[in-house]
Amino acid sequence: MKIVFHPDFYKVYASDPAAEAGRMEAIVRELRDYEFVQPEKATEDDILLVHTKAHYEFVKSEGEVFDVAMLAVGGAILASKIAFAEPAFALIRPPGHHASPDSAWGFCYFNNVAIAVRKMLVEGKVKSAVIVDFDLHFGDGTANVFRGDESVKYYHMSGNNIGGIENFLRESDFEVVAVSAGFDRHKEDWGGLLETEDYTEIGKIIAEICEKRNAKRFAVLEGGYNHRVLGKNVRAFIKGFE
Repeated sequence: MKIVFHPDFYKVYASDPAAEAGRMEAIVRELRDYEFVQPEKATEDDILLVHTKAHYEFVKSEGEVFDVAMLAVGGAILASKIAFAEPAFALIRPPGHHASPDSAWGFCYFNNVAIAVRKMLVEGKVKSAVIVDFDLHFGDGTANVFRGDESVKYYHMSGNNIGGIENFLRESDFEVVAVSAGFDRHKEDWGGLLETEDYTEIGKIIAEICEKRNAKRFAVLEGGYNHRVLGKNVRAFIKGFE
């Protein structure tokens, strides 16, 4: 299990909760016993696999956030590549699941997980994929990117229905599971729904089904804003997912 991370993700690039000082530090502290690998920035061509040229130019005009956002996409892509050898977790920011082809909101700029999955498909590394999103918020951007695309199915967990993830995976065909891992459903975060051990269970469900199917798996960070519990929740998920 490898953790994809770069020190530039410590940068406070905006005033939103995803960019707050101390957020990434809280997670890194909990994962120090894992192997960390550094990504490179994505290319413009990578971004254009999902987003329009106009959207790319808009984010480019936003200043410092552009470099961090490009590095976040690069982190998701690297995690998807590592997945062919072992599971990986992209500890990246800004998040991405609210970014549609020509728009973005909700602290997102580029759709990290969607670009990584699309790149795998375009390069012929896989023919089918599913995206499991357990963030509190529906990933409208991810759903928009893959609407009408029969090679990718998107699933957003509802409420505290962990079993729904298992049912979805058992009923789906896929060669890779990409996870939008948001931790804002926690009892002490915005959602007030899940216990820390629930994240371990989510990770185990995905890992066990992937192992049975001989499918690849990787995850990317989305939400999660209570620094006091965030690192513990991420670690709990990874322990189940590895």
